[in-house]
This record gives sequence, structure tokens and C-alpha cells, in this order.
Amino acid sequence: MTETTSLAEALCRVSTATITTMLFKHGLRNVWLRGAMPLAAGQGRRAGPAFTMRFIPAREDLSTPERWTDAVSPRAAIEAMPAGAMVVVDAMREAEAGIVGDVFASRMKARGVEALVTDGALRDGSVIAEIGLAAWCRGRAAPPSSTTMTFVEWQTPVGCGGVAVFPGDYLVADDDGVVVVPAAHLEEIAAKGPEDEALDAWIRDKVLAGQALPGFYPATDETRRRFRVETVPR
Repeated sequence: MTETTSLAEALCRVSTATITTMLFKHGLRNVWLRGAMPLAAGQGRRAGPAFTMRFIPAREDLSTPERWTDAVSPRAAIEAMPAGAMVVVDAMREAEAGIVGDVFASRMKARGVEALVTDGALRDGSVIAEIGLAAWCRGRAAPPSSTTMTFVEWQTPVGCGGVAVFPGDYLVADDDGVVVVPAAHLEEIAAKGPEDEALDAWIRDKVLAGQALPGFYPATDETRRRFRVETVPR
């Protein structure tokens, strides 16, 4: 098992809600990508290293069908995507054109991409869901990207959904949306996140059983002591 796989598996045990709370305690507030929501139900939680792509507003001499096969193009970027990547596309929150359709999504699936994340729209949404490529997006749109956007680069820092994402960061996506985990915080979130997730589930059960919140939640030292006493195997 590679380090990348190990990190991704650990992060998949932590909800985006828990991760945002953990990062908030480090002063990181702007980590949830606005407008990136599940394309389809039942996609589960996905995690992996960010592979970034960036669009800018369309310019008539650049955004043409003749430029689709240029060396700098989404087609070329797809061939550079490693297996397990969380592809994150800065589409400037554009909702009137799709940055990826069924053919591109099929190639991403074949290359082993973990998920596609964008603050823009997707084409052929129903087919992408059938293909089985997990995706988080702003919505669906039939027109191709070149009607409103120009693709410019990949594997550089991007802003997606108002959040800075760098190659080397990880993304975690679930039913609540998508969170970026900065590279500097990866080890801590992966190591401590699963326990915090288990603690949260334990607290929820106690509250449903009648536990009052003051002095109990947010978790105090006494709350954590009780959790460990009741859950650590003897």
C-alpha cells in the first residue's frame, strides 16, 4: 500500500463536517468548496490528492473547435491524471457551459480517477453517473466549455468554489460537499480524524439517549475521558 493510498483511506473515514471543524481549530476557515455538490446520490465519500485544472473566460480566437487538440487542452491534461486523483477544476463558478462530458468522463474513469470536482457545470450528467465516475459540481449544462471558457493549464494552484487548492493538497468529498485538506495538515487529519469521527458518533448517541449539552458538547476533557473509558477495548 502506498502512502497516497493510506492517506486517502484514512481520510475516507472522516466526514467533511468533522474535517472543517478540525481545520477551524487551526484557524483555517475557508476550506469548503462552494457550489460543488454531488452529481448523483450514493457516491459515498471519496478522498485523494488534488489534480488541478483551470479555465479562464472565453476569448474568441482561443475558444474555438480548432483549438481542442492543442497541446494545452483538457484532452492533454486527462492523459496526465494519475490513478486515485481527485480532479479539481476551476471553472469560475460558470453554470452555463459544461467543463466535462461523457467521453472525457469515460477516459478519466478508465485512468482510475477517484472523483471529479468543479465549481462549474457538467454535460451529460446522467451518463456520467451511469459510467460510475463520482462527481461533485455546481449543476448541469448542455453547451460545451468553449462557449464561455478557455482552458489554460493544469497542476498549478487554482481557486475552486472560492477556495485555494494546490497540487499536493488532498480533497475529501461526501454528501455535504467537498473540503480541501492543505498538505501541511494531512498527517494530523488522517491520524486524528477517525477518532474524532468516532467521538462525534458516540456523543450523538448519548444526546439521543437524553444527555444534556452543557459541559458535554463541544467535547470537554471529561467528555473525551468518558468516551475512551466506554469505547477502548479491555
